[in-house]
Amino acid sequence: MVSSLQSAPAPTRQADPPDLFRVAVEQFELAADILGLEDSMRQILTHCQREITVNFPVEMDDGSVQVFTGHRVQHNNGPGPTKGGIRYHQNVTLSEVKALAMLMTWKCAVVGLPYGGAKGGVTVNPKMLSQNELQNLTRRYVSDISPFIGPNQDIPAPDMNTNAQTMAWIMDTYSMNAGYSVPGVVTGKPLTLGGSEGRAEATGSGVVFAIEEAARAIGLNLEGATAAVQGFGNVGSVAALEMAKRGSKVVGISDWKGGVYNPAGLDVAALKEHTEATGSVTDFPGTDAISNDELLELPCDILIPAAIECQIHAGNAPRIQATIVAEGANGPTMPEADEILFDRGILVLPDIFCNAGGVTVSYFEWVQSLQWFPWSLEEVNSRLQQIMQKSFAAIYATAGEHQINMRTAALVKAIDRVADFTRLRGIFP
Repeated sequence: MVSSLQSAPAPTRQADPPDLFRVAVEQFELAADILGLEDSMRQILTHCQREITVNFPVEMDDGSVQVFTGHRVQHNNGPGPTKGGIRYHQNVTLSEVKALAMLMTWKCAVVGLPYGGAKGGVTVNPKMLSQNELQNLTRRYVSDISPFIGPNQDIPAPDMNTNAQTMAWIMDTYSMNAGYSVPGVVTGKPLTLGGSEGRAEATGSGVVFAIEEAARAIGLNLEGATAAVQGFGNVGSVAALEMAKRGSKVVGISDWKGGVYNPAGLDVAALKEHTEATGSVTDFPGTDAISNDELLELPCDILIPAAIECQIHAGNAPRIQATIVAEGANGPTMPEADEILFDRGILVLPDIFCNAGGVTVSYFEWVQSLQWFPWSLEEVNSRLQQIMQKSFAAIYATAGEHQINMRTAALVKAIDRVADFTRLRGIFP
């Protein structure tokens, strides 16, 4: 197949990664200005309540010892216990964790969950560790932060490079210290240990529920619509499969190694099998090879950035061709790109709403763990869809009322809710 992208201009890359917490505060201030938020409330909500950094030794398989650095940040516990994932990545920084903790506060608030936001991370390349070393690292990290987490205090969940097994180790470590089983200390657990049906697919499913509502609002028929997905991990693969089930034509998919493109549409299920066998979407038969940058600029109705932060910026935003951008990843669009996309009439479904399916079903799992009463998959998905529908309607109405983009509208709704909690609770002592 001859690539139709060969004549496209070379993508413009952003030179230096931004300070993610600064970006989060900039986005907050835009919404705070619309709300007319008082200075004292801005001071409170732009600071994280607790920032924990731990440096801990881990014994490696060869008997050597390495010291790793981990963080756990709790942004705001006004609405209830804090909630957020734990990621393992070599580029984890305190600034990143703080930004993601703040975004978790808004994410929980925008879909009406009784949680504040938190986030955790360890600076490590998990691909360089054995399973035994990962377990040792997890248990030691959790031991150091255990005084600050708990089912009524702060509830971790999976994130980048962590999974249900990681959560099982965290639950067991915390439970051993407590002296009894505490399934509610984490979500995203294996089903056997009290996990929820539908949790693994929840973020991707929630993205597609959000797309359905957006498509309905603007009169886009998903049957036959084209979609491109950046990232083919847990979120991107589920979103791609669900879009295909709805009759959409998924024309491009990428992962960390590169991407594949076929304007006639990809067989997503077959591509999933290919990825499981080879470790990447690359070299899938009958497709053109493209880069992650090129995927973002493909002609399509729906673009789903479901990989990492800061992918859509001022350099490439003028060339985005989608009608809807549905953020499966956290922070994939920079503030200056938001303005460009809004001015061009592109509807961006912001991360704090669009990928909130994961934390929503985490909330369902937490409730089930506290009650020791499991729900069916049908009940989980039905409740998730209802929450995404209700949240979209509120955000879309706010955007129309103030003539602002959807991200700012979502932040307006979320910040107003958290500010109300803060005012009502007051300042102690």
